[in-house]
Amino acid sequence: MPTFTRGGATIYYEEYGSGFPILLLAPGGLNSTVDFWGRMPLNPIAAFQDEFRVIGMDQRNAGDRSTGPLPTTDPWQTYADDQLGLLDHLGIDQALLIGCCIGGSFIFKLVEQAPQRVVAAIPMQPIGHDETNDGVFGPAMWTPWGQNLIDKGASFSLADVDAFGHAMFDPGFVFSVSRDFLRTVQTPMLLLHGDDRAHPRGVSIEVASLLPNVEEIEHWKEAELVPDVRERMRQFLKSHTPATLGAARRA
Repeated sequence: MPTFTRGGATIYYEEYGSGFPILLLAPGGLNSTVDFWGRMPLNPIAAFQDEFRVIGMDQRNAGDRSTGPLPTTDPWQTYADDQLGLLDHLGIDQALLIGCCIGGSFIFKLVEQAPQRVVAAIPMQPIGHDETNDGVFGPAMWTPWGQNLIDKGASFSLADVDAFGHAMFDPGFVFSVSRDFLRTVQTPMLLLHGDDRAHPRGVSIEVASLLPNVEEIEHWKEAELVPDVRERMRQFLKSHTPATLGAARRA
């Protein structure tokens, strides 16, 4: 089972194919694991491993394969450090990103923290808070998640879980970064809209209005649309792939 360690955490990952790297940031909320991609209408592992080096990971404390201390003051930064740590572990300097659900907020944080390492990104149905979904990102979401980890032997307390949850989700909007930051992002993005309470359509529309360098796909989940959307994603990824693989490798 491939893993790497940093700061007391053990992070599980998987690799497929070869070529320029794509780092996948999976859906599933606080249970963001590689396996969730198999539940999506469009699975980028299957779609792109023939042309790219596709890398998936389980976020810390998501599932049973990635574990670590629970960050209670700046969890988005900790997740970003794990994700960048995986790229470092694999010797990757630059990568494309695809993130779904919570993966959209992971993308925005990575672009904030290390813009030079993100060549381009595809956020799929990003999470967010607006007037349509009060309570979705609250204690009812993170308390059962944390209790399950504690029941399995995690060393933190429910008070730690509560502090973690508030630090994650109290900022609102897309949680990990501000509107003002999104206005400054020059990284090319292809945004696939959300359309439910956890991934509000209004949040996708606002994110698109803020990003200076964005393309949009409003509808993408219906089976008859998936082949065309997959090709649109492939063309976006190919168009932003550097000419030489050397750009992907870290010295």
